Amino acid sequence: MSKQQSDTTGKIAVVGERELVIGYNLLGIEDAFIIGGEEASKTIQDLFSSGKYSLIIVSDAVRASLPAIFRKKIEGSIEPLVIFMPALQGNIQEESIAVLAKRVLGISIPSS
Repeated sequence: MSKQQSDTTGKIAVVGERELVIGYNLLGIEDAFIIGGEEASKTIQDLFSSGKYSLIIVSDAVRASLPAIFRKKIEGSIEPLVIFMPALQGNIQEESIAVLAKRVLGISIPSS
């Protein structure tokens, strides 16, 4: 087992806009960061490589600011699992269950 996997403690971190982060903070998530752009990218990279988190929730707006190579790495990661949440305003484009299952679990769900 790798060091990163053996040190995870089930902690959750949230990175993104104020509305997203405050909601999770009210639910008791202490590691919540209200930031965007390059600062958010650095924070996510630090959280991801720390080995302290099993789940990192990132706003979808921050996703676009991540370097392509790093974004591909975290989209395929299971430990820690990184989930992108849509903005709480404007045009929300949801990821379908089939696409999410393929990305996170590596399985295809047949359409009906």
